[in-house]
Amino acid sequence: MACRGLMPSVCCFMFGLAFLAASAAAAEYKLHWIVPTSADYYTNWISNKTFEVGDSVMFNWSTTHNVADVSKSEYDDCSKTSSVVASHPVQIQLNSTGSRYFICTVDDHCGRGQKLAITVKNSGNDTSSASFVSVGALYPGLAISLVYFLSYYYYI
Repeated sequence: MACRGLMPSVCCFMFGLAFLAASAAAAEYKLHWIVPTSADYYTNWISNKTFEVGDSVMFNWSTTHNVADVSKSEYDDCSKTSSVVASHPVQIQLNSTGSRYFICTVDDHCGRGQKLAITVKNSGNDTSSASFVSVGALYPGLAISLVYFLSYYYYI
């Protein structure tokens, strides 16, 4: 009976931890890597995303493509001097700030627009940038709260 007063505090603490873990989680952005049918396909894809250090981009495709992580000049020229990954899906970790450039080196895919440029920002406490929160990461805290709620009213 004496522990009943402690349960709300424990429950709130656990829920708070789950929320903090969810808000600090890195985002995984999934990209359907295709030769675009419109010039703004990749511009539209990145328009509502904020890429931060620790995030990743998952490139996935269903036909013949590859991904090359290239320099700005290689991106502009659709040329490759770096390594190419041909198996999919490809998960690229964003481990540092700055611009990142990706192209497909199959045939003329890059020249037809299959290339992506992103800017990676610090993942600090900057409240001006939107951050990705996985709803699934909230489930542990919600489950604990539900168990407490049900057990509290069960024993009243």
